Amino acid sequence: MKVDYNYSTKNHELQRLVLRTCFFIAFVFTSTHYGFAQTADPSPSKIEIVGSEKARVTGLKYISVHVLELEKTLKLYREILGFKMADAEVLHGPGLEGMLVMKLKADDLTIGLSLTAPEFIDTIGPIGNTNHNHFMLKVNDIAPIGDMLKEEGYELENENYARDKYTFFVGPNGEIIGLSGWD
Repeated sequence: MKVDYNYSTKNHELQRLVLRTCFFIAFVFTSTHYGFAQTADPSPSKIEIVGSEKARVTGLKYISVHVLELEKTLKLYREILGFKMADAEVLHGPGLEGMLVMKLKADDLTIGLSLTAPEFIDTIGPIGNTNHNHFMLKVNDIAPIGDMLKEEGYELENENYARDKYTFFVGPNGEIIGLSGWD
């Protein structure tokens, strides 16, 4: 079988030209779209500017996992995933009484493993209660974000979010999301 190397080379060059053209078009489109996004006049009711920066998420604060099987959970997070025990405390208060929270770290990520004391298992509450699995996002200004969530119909667990600088809500997929204005 004889291979026409000129055809193969020309075909390869054509593919490269098409690919470069696609990248160029994508670049132009995204650059133009980015420019519009930067010059658009946002509705003041939707976005509140603090200083010169929009209220937004700035990072992940932590992830909380409610422990159902302690031995398996510690084996997974410590032995297999390599997290190190950073801290542990017993919480007190309504819905939290006797809960053990173990904070595990892997570099700059902290995961809280929460274990309810057997005698207080009935205080956990329904799914959606923040004693269950959730992730906590860091925000630079919680008040306008909380206000916008309420406008969109989300129920906030802590109505004093502006003062307390934290709240929780259930996302559209049943995920429990926390917001924290604390460093």
